[in-house]
Amino acid sequence: MAGAPLYLSIDHQLKVYNSISGQKETFKPITEGNVGMYVCGPTVYSNVHLGNCRTFISFDMVFRYLKHLGYKVRYVRNITDAGHLENDAEEGEDKIAKKARLEQLEPMEIVQRYTLDFHTVMSNFNALPPSIEPTATGHIVEQIEIIKTIIDNGFAYVSNGSVYFDVQKFNETNHYGKLSGRNLEDMIANTRELSAQSDKKNPQDFALWKKADPQHIMRWPSPWSDGFPGWHLECTVMSTKYLGERFDIHGGGMDLKFPHHECEIAQGEAACGQTPVNYWMHANMLTLNGKKMAKSTGNTISPEELFSGNNDFLGKPFHPTIVRFFMMQAHYRSVLDFSNDALEASEKGYYKLMEAIQTAEGLQATKETEGLDVTKWIVECYEAMNDDFNTPILIAKLFDGVKFINNVKDQKASINDIDLILLQNALDGFAFGILGLVNINETSSGISDKLSGTVELLIKLRAEARANKDFATSDKIRDKLLEIGIQLKDGREGTSFSLH
Repeated sequence: MAGAPLYLSIDHQLKVYNSISGQKETFKPITEGNVGMYVCGPTVYSNVHLGNCRTFISFDMVFRYLKHLGYKVRYVRNITDAGHLENDAEEGEDKIAKKARLEQLEPMEIVQRYTLDFHTVMSNFNALPPSIEPTATGHIVEQIEIIKTIIDNGFAYVSNGSVYFDVQKFNETNHYGKLSGRNLEDMIANTRELSAQSDKKNPQDFALWKKADPQHIMRWPSPWSDGFPGWHLECTVMSTKYLGERFDIHGGGMDLKFPHHECEIAQGEAACGQTPVNYWMHANMLTLNGKKMAKSTGNTISPEELFSGNNDFLGKPFHPTIVRFFMMQAHYRSVLDFSNDALEASEKGYYKLMEAIQTAEGLQATKETEGLDVTKWIVECYEAMNDDFNTPILIAKLFDGVKFINNVKDQKASINDIDLILLQNALDGFAFGILGLVNINETSSGISDKLSGTVELLIKLRAEARANKDFATSDKIRDKLLEIGIQLKDGREGTSFSLH
């Protein structure tokens, strides 16, 4: 559901946990009715990591909810296609150039392949595309210009064709480490001395522009050398270009707090003279069977493996919307552990919710509502979302609605016509519009007309077998259908079925 919220007459305040203050703050956009949001996107040198997917799904939910509240949202999410070296010490090869060398392809072939993969996976998860999706290579000119500004402002220096941000100079008048809670003096004390080959003045300094080695493929001309921009710079350039020198929300994974986002703050303040972001938001990590996901240990799973079931960890494939529902059952700031049992439980909960939504569409209204204060329930759903996008509490409230719907169906409760419309709209808005779920039974991958007709024929044959007291055949039909994911449900109105 899009557009204005369901409760126009109810006062509300959205609270957002701000990583830089360490507390929840009332959300007030810079420009009333408008929100600027930037989220650090993927470095496209490999298939998108499931942990990254969680971050992007979390901010898709934030995007959806802000739009639902009536804000006009400009959501910018970048594609890193240059400048991201193998480690945070700014050493080694460019990740994309290395993959291109190993696969004997042009770097932009690597970029194209994995950008398409990223978009496909995000589409599978029903994530809305951002308003703008800029690339690092598309903004080389702007990156060079902001480096000039930072140099002119006295916060960067040129060394042997490279340009570095002077962290200690910046820290004289600002606070480097304010987001991650680090102290520069402590960082200096715990840092090894620079090697004789280093072009930096101090170990904490970071690259704004790197002079390319002769073998470096991805390179551009600049006033200082043929080279490439530092990884942190692109986000400062693209966020300020499309959202202004100061904007509302900057999001990303928890692992980007330091050094990436810390460096973004320093660059923004050094170039523009003001802090660039009002609210910093960070999504937490995923674990797999209680352990950190890592390719090096083999404790990892890709989205494709998750959807296909072709993996060593899970017992079956899971539909992308089931995985999305599973992610929404944890708060975006909490660690989330993937396991077969947890996904199985989410799958059961998902189908229970979808069944209730379908049931609600066919409920008959009466003169009075008994069993649930529908308006109060809707308010409580919004209160959950307004408390820093608390999707697990929202989902718990939705299941209060599920219980009520089933009670109405079983004539243990009742609902009037106005409350029924409110209930139906709220379920649709929260489940599909805000949580971003899809009803598997209603998608093209669900029940085709031919399959539906086949199942109905089997239901008829099963009914005939039961009438003839041939319960072995009846049970066999039911069990065989269940094996292929089709569940039969016997009720007073006859037998129905759904995909599981």
